[in-house]
Amino acid sequence: MADEKQAGFTAREALFYHETIRPGKIEIVASKPMATQRDLSLAYSPGVAAPVEEIAKDPANAAKYTARSNLVAVISNGTAILGLGNLGALASKPVMEGKAVLFKRFADVDSIDLELDTEDPDKFIEAVALMEPSFGGINLEDIAAPECFIIEQALRERMNIPVMHDDQHGTAIIAAAGLINACEVTGRRLEDCKMVVNGAGASALACTALVKAMGIKHENVIVCDRTGPIYPGRADVDQWKSAHAVETEARSLEEALDGADIFLGLSAAGALKPEWVAKMADKPIIFAMANPTPEIMPEEAKAVRPDAIIATGRSDYPNQVNNVLGFPFIFRGALDVRATAINEEMKIAAAQAIAKLARERVPEEVAAAYGVTHQFGTDYIIPAPFDPRLIEVVSSAVAKAAMDSGVALDRIEDWDEYRMSLKARLNPTTAALTNIYELARKQPRRMVFAEAEEEVVLRAAIQFRDFGYGTPILVGRTEKVREKLVELAVDDPDDWIIENSKLSDKVPAMVDYLYKRLQRRGYTERDVGRMVNQERNVFAALLVALGHGDGMISGLTRTFAQTAREIGRVLDAKPGAIPFGIHMMIGKNHTTFMADTTINERPTAEELAYIARETAQVAKRMGHEPRVAFLSYSTFGNPSGQWLENIRNAVALLDAENPGFEYEGEMAPDAALNPKVMALYPFSRLSGPANVLIMPGLQSANLSAKLLRELGGDATIGPMMIGMEKPVQIAPMTAIAPDVLTLAVLASAGVVG
Repeated sequence: MADEKQAGFTAREALFYHETIRPGKIEIVASKPMATQRDLSLAYSPGVAAPVEEIAKDPANAAKYTARSNLVAVISNGTAILGLGNLGALASKPVMEGKAVLFKRFADVDSIDLELDTEDPDKFIEAVALMEPSFGGINLEDIAAPECFIIEQALRERMNIPVMHDDQHGTAIIAAAGLINACEVTGRRLEDCKMVVNGAGASALACTALVKAMGIKHENVIVCDRTGPIYPGRADVDQWKSAHAVETEARSLEEALDGADIFLGLSAAGALKPEWVAKMADKPIIFAMANPTPEIMPEEAKAVRPDAIIATGRSDYPNQVNNVLGFPFIFRGALDVRATAINEEMKIAAAQAIAKLARERVPEEVAAAYGVTHQFGTDYIIPAPFDPRLIEVVSSAVAKAAMDSGVALDRIEDWDEYRMSLKARLNPTTAALTNIYELARKQPRRMVFAEAEEEVVLRAAIQFRDFGYGTPILVGRTEKVREKLVELAVDDPDDWIIENSKLSDKVPAMVDYLYKRLQRRGYTERDVGRMVNQERNVFAALLVALGHGDGMISGLTRTFAQTAREIGRVLDAKPGAIPFGIHMMIGKNHTTFMADTTINERPTAEELAYIARETAQVAKRMGHEPRVAFLSYSTFGNPSGQWLENIRNAVALLDAENPGFEYEGEMAPDAALNPKVMALYPFSRLSGPANVLIMPGLQSANLSAKLLRELGGDATIGPMMIGMEKPVQIAPMTAIAPDVLTLAVLASAGVVG
């Protein structure tokens, strides 16, 4: 893998990711009940006859009765896979699956990957065109030029659904958005700029065409390929390149750049020399988008031209030109109005919407992840890829452009309602988690992994380091841990921090520290010495207590209660805090926070109020407006019982302090979560279903959390420990590496703990 270093993982880890749990990255999930014979009869024969007849009468009914209107095919023949070249249709499948996952993750568009085993454009065109009844849109991917031009043009002419080759137009749209804003920052008008394009492949020519459509003059754009500038009469250019030929005396990229305002590169690493940048106009705009290594590194360009605005395709520099900012939302808007094409008007609308979004104030949840300095300016001309506003802003702009340009079969009448529906499609937790991972990169910490001999834990620790979240400190037998690092193909097993209590020179200080804590709790110094040497959780917690680590994670080899007891011998709660646990249940478009699921057996009213306040704060940090329900077997006194007083007093305590979030109780789960049942209690203070559930006691809380984890369809994170003096997390014994990594990152980023 050429870009392993940039990506932060090894090929082995990537392969493990793709094969673990189940092979690949996608699966088909039924959207209707399939439990009974009646369900199956409705789903198939004879129930399907009714929608079949309705669609036969009017093809538009397919949007009502099938998944077609939200289904996009990602199609390739593998002739230009990423930067790897022509490796064939089958080899392209992991990439196409990945693209399908991005459609779902960012815009709730269902997507299926299709790999066609042909390099013949006519066969490819015929195969795709014949599939039009199956899909609402076609995303072409990783097809070599010039065949990609031929294929896309033919399919756009033949098919009555949106067709887009993302390698061309996705990059063009994001680059155009960045250029709009770069001109804004430097006081230019796009139509007055002199632009030099280096590269004449699919992406470069699409960028050139779109920027021209947005106003830059044809004669002000010089396109260069490997031979040099493309000018009229040059013999070795095809019809697609010749469309961009201009009269120029320049015969090299260096000459073309003299006085240029904009360099737009989609070519090769190192193609732009620093001395050539020095010849560009004041405040040069440089889009060096070759991947993984750009035409010029930003620091090289800045060394000769500190006034330059620079964008690349990389995530480790400002102004990343990332297609994920565009294609999911472009198809979302096109599908929602049943557009028959993705035309220039829709592409321009997308570019303008993305540019406008970057000029708006960055919301707190994005600023927290990307740094408060990331407001519109030299280093922020393109929005952050995980900005949660993209689906609303870009999809709406594309849908409106489709309507205005006459390619929409449906119309949106209530735009406010449409924007709300777009926001509701996605779970804010997914964006918030991504931002939290970015925050961890910005503030890397030392995390103690207490059970490093376990492969699950070691895989999480490797990813914690490789992705830049911090420094893992591995607790275990030195040779055993090192052997496992070698087994997992770590390049530098001797370069890891391994703490072994049998060999550590820190043990005497640890024994002294812990004996002073425990000598009046019935422990002798010999007991404490044995504990430090033999109990990894105690040893790991002492590393944190004595400042050798910033936080710790454990739990896979002991029950939660036992692990918590061992850690509790070393670490206390925060002053004034009550330690407790939260389970976070993540669904497609909802997240529920449940507390306390781990520690407090029968919380008092004061403890319940505290748990509610702290859990609400965690929900806010995860991108949600908290709606807190104090759960009970009783709903507002029906039935009455002896265990209700604590809950009522907790609500009264919140009443007295006006905590700044919605809360209600006591109430049964259906009164907190089911809108129909909620309607029976119009006096309830909850404006919608609760997303924070405060449990009345540990027994009901722990049972509920484990039942939901085992029987529910939601992903589960947790339990997440809250209230300890140091960031400590205890993973379930059944956790897999991503679970351990998530808890470690949440602790490191300070979101929980």
